[in-house]
Amino acid sequence: MLNLDLSGRPALVCGASQGIGAATARTLADCGATVTLLSRNQQRLEELCTKLPGSGHDFLALDLGSPDDLAEALPRIAEGGYHILVHNSGGPPAGRAIDADPAEFEAGFHQHLIAGQRLAQALVPGMRKAAYGRIVNIISTSVKEPIPGLGVSNTVRGAVAAWAKTLSRELGPDGITVNNVLPGFTQTPRLDGLVAGKADKQNASEGEVRAAMLAQVPIGRFCKPEETAAAIAFLCSPLASYITGINLPVDGGRLGSL
Repeated sequence: MLNLDLSGRPALVCGASQGIGAATARTLADCGATVTLLSRNQQRLEELCTKLPGSGHDFLALDLGSPDDLAEALPRIAEGGYHILVHNSGGPPAGRAIDADPAEFEAGFHQHLIAGQRLAQALVPGMRKAAYGRIVNIISTSVKEPIPGLGVSNTVRGAVAAWAKTLSRELGPDGITVNNVLPGFTQTPRLDGLVAGKADKQNASEGEVRAAMLAQVPIGRFCKPEETAAAIAFLCSPLASYITGINLPVDGGRLGSL
């Protein structure tokens, strides 16, 4: 019998105020998890928290890109006893790698890799005690094929993927799985920003940019956040207990690599 039941599983969902993060929070709550929403936007978190199915949900307004803010919040996060961590955060600004200031790389590493490491260190003891742990990183298809014009993001996301693979081997004996979900072109505010940026640089309309992007996707449309959230929920469920250390594209077949 298929079992997506996450009843009694506390989950921490980062980047939960919009897009894939918000959709994931709703999907996990639908599966019975008790969800703590985390992002910088307290107003959006409050609104979403009241709309989640079930009870006992909470939120934490926090900027993962601020090492000081994260360090201050870690004791409270550790006390949550979370069985599920969905590590998700907005991507670094677009631009070529050669043009990026070194500080942009440092900021990206702090927001994604270092924040993930600190969250994992805070939550893994509770996962070990529960003999159940799911860490799912929401990164990018760029870990398989670098995306032109996203130099800092390509670099940082690749580092997160390697970190996750390493963790999966270290934590497997504890019943903790670590996986990465690689969203393709997903209809989110992040995609809207990238389209607008490309349109400006290419002196083209946003409609033309979107059409060129869709031409790369065999399915012929952008992904809905809820579709990516479904893949995340599966990896968080008991069904995925023997799946760890993988990169799972949710990209409509866009990637050319296996």
